[in-house]
Amino acid sequence: MSILIAFLSLAVERTLGYPDWLFNAIGHPVTWIGRLISFLDRRLNRATDSDELRRRRGVQALLVILLAPGLIGLALHVLLWTMFPTGLVIAAILGSSLLSQKSLAEHVEDVADALETGGLTLGRIAVSRIVGRDPEKLDKAGVARAAIESLAENFSDGIVAPAFWTGIGGLAGGVAYKAANTADSMIGHRTPQYEAFGRAAARFDDLINLPASRLTGMLIVLAAFLVPGADPRDAWQVMRRDARKHRSPNAGWPEAAMAGALGLSLAGPRSYGGEIVEDAFMGEGGRREAESTDIRQALKLYRVADWLLIGLFAVLSAIVIYLTILMRG
Repeated sequence: MSILIAFLSLAVERTLGYPDWLFNAIGHPVTWIGRLISFLDRRLNRATDSDELRRRRGVQALLVILLAPGLIGLALHVLLWTMFPTGLVIAAILGSSLLSQKSLAEHVEDVADALETGGLTLGRIAVSRIVGRDPEKLDKAGVARAAIESLAENFSDGIVAPAFWTGIGGLAGGVAYKAANTADSMIGHRTPQYEAFGRAAARFDDLINLPASRLTGMLIVLAAFLVPGADPRDAWQVMRRDARKHRSPNAGWPEAAMAGALGLSLAGPRSYGGEIVEDAFMGEGGRREAESTDIRQALKLYRVADWLLIGLFAVLSAIVIYLTILMRG
């Protein structure tokens, strides 16, 4: 059932997204998890405590962040299994809320539209909605590169990884992944406030994203074979050469594959909160002068790669169904 849930969730979310009216009515699983993380942060992360105590409490917080949503997801999975096949449809709808295929494409496309219609000022505003770096430090090429980097990284974190863990562990696996990833985004920072408390969340997020980041890179390489103007050979070579140089053990794989496919040089030094973060270039030697047309080409690669992901889960689902029928004789 887990593979089927992942496949149907991808299909549902790709088609419908997460409706605004539903978000306005009840919020979103990420916002619910975020409230839990904020509560634990306020209660357990005290500046007066030693780093050692804050690290221990960070581990305790991570366990709560994983177990509370994960157990709810497990209970729903078991309950819906007893309602098969109707329960499978409900599970797929619930699972679709863990994905962001439609919204990711829309937010990145907004950056291209803003650059083309409003220039740098509107481009900075649009890109600030999807990246954490300082938008005022970005020129037009920097805005375009930031949008493409965000597209590549979030394809892994926001789509491939939750689909992968849903396929492994059903709703429990998908929800637990989303909880861990949200924890990393909220408290997994190397700042005085979170260096100790968020250490466990950051390390765990790195670990669970290892398989999805590599799969995402490969999907982008394969998509480059199908998108006119993209270069699959460079996508593969740049990914193999540069991915491990990235300061993140995971972000480099989709970013390097995207850089090679587009002939760009992505990443490198960037400004966050007024501080320069040094990072290796993904696609060193490629163009730095990215444009809105490059964003649109990246979106074509993303959409094809996403269809390849859906196709992969469709094939796996067919195999599971065939084996199930075969075993039941």
